[in-house]
Amino acid sequence: MRTIVTRPLLRAACALPLLAAAPAAAQQADSAALVTVLGRDTLALERWTRTPTRITAEAVVRSPRTTHRRYEMDLAPDGRMRRFTERMFDPAAPETPARTEVYEAAEGGWTRTVTLGDSMATSRVEASADALPWVDLVHWPFELALMRAVGGQGGTQPMLVGGRSLAYGVAPAQGGGWTLTHPLRGPSVARVDAQGRLLSLDAAGTTRKVIVTRVPWLELAEPAARWARADREGRGVGELSGRGREEATVAGAHILVDYGTPMRRGREIFGQVVQWGQLWRTGANRATHFTTDRTLVLGDDACSDLVIPPGEYTLYTIPEQDGGWLIVNRQTGQGGTTYDAARDLGRVRMTRTTHAEPVEAFTIDVEPAGNGGTLRIVWDRSAFTVPFRVR
Repeated sequence: MRTIVTRPLLRAACALPLLAAAPAAAQQADSAALVTVLGRDTLALERWTRTPTRITAEAVVRSPRTTHRRYEMDLAPDGRMRRFTERMFDPAAPETPARTEVYEAAEGGWTRTVTLGDSMATSRVEASADALPWVDLVHWPFELALMRAVGGQGGTQPMLVGGRSLAYGVAPAQGGGWTLTHPLRGPSVARVDAQGRLLSLDAAGTTRKVIVTRVPWLELAEPAARWARADREGRGVGELSGRGREEATVAGAHILVDYGTPMRRGREIFGQVVQWGQLWRTGANRATHFTTDRTLVLGDDACSDLVIPPGEYTLYTIPEQDGGWLIVNRQTGQGGTTYDAARDLGRVRMTRTTHAEPVEAFTIDVEPAGNGGTLRIVWDRSAFTVPFRVR
């Protein structure tokens, strides 16, 4: 039975430099807005106003449910952040924040305070004075990092998230612009103007794969109300990638597959989102895990069969137009972007078929047949299959 839950500031090549003098653009009042999309779905709208000492911003984010967020950031004369506040609201209760998070500069680090309802928790975060906030699906803080980076060669930008510091890589991109690399999710490419102001961001190289575009300004109240209504009616965006679970008993073998379930969202998947001939995480978020309590033999060619002893493994693929390869790896517990070829158990050929109607949610099926069956990986208009038998 399958259950799918839809729910660089730069110093040589080290840290990005301190802003002894903020860039000219940062010394002037400025305002702009960003639109973030994934396929046909708009995921976030944001807008901000910046002065030399303060930034005020708002965002409406749709996943996993619609929230209206308000931001304040106080800046020192050198452009460093002194204090950052995020207030998160339910659009149905726009005057009372459901959650508030504050980072304040402290000696040798930062103080983080989170208020949730009547509870408040304060902790210390070890991070440099150059740190900036990182907020999922909200991108205006990247503009500060990019404005610092203009004229440099590459380095790291510390980003504060969830009470810890992420070392973001910032480096010039081939063909112009800048590459921003999340240490776990991978690289995005930002296009900027001469002052480093963010014009667009393409996250196709990351696990998020969103596209961000700058626009002059946006109104937020109407879309926030409309998207909150869609949530109540069961038509919201929901989780960008839930988890699927496939369990089957085949010839006495109990087989379990746990995998992420990214959605198509109007995109052409294979050949575009997932490139032919390249290693693919085969799902989303946590790596796809495969468990069997009996020995299995994958494939139908005695010369290339892959024997899988009882145990837990992870699955990766290299999709090709004529099928490609299913990879069984011994490493477990990792995210899908972590792959160590040295720990491969082996590889087996897949067969690809196509169908007219696209499948919205990425799916893995185990189809029993006699003393074995078929493992099917299905998304968009493609199905990749590998036969197996129980030994």
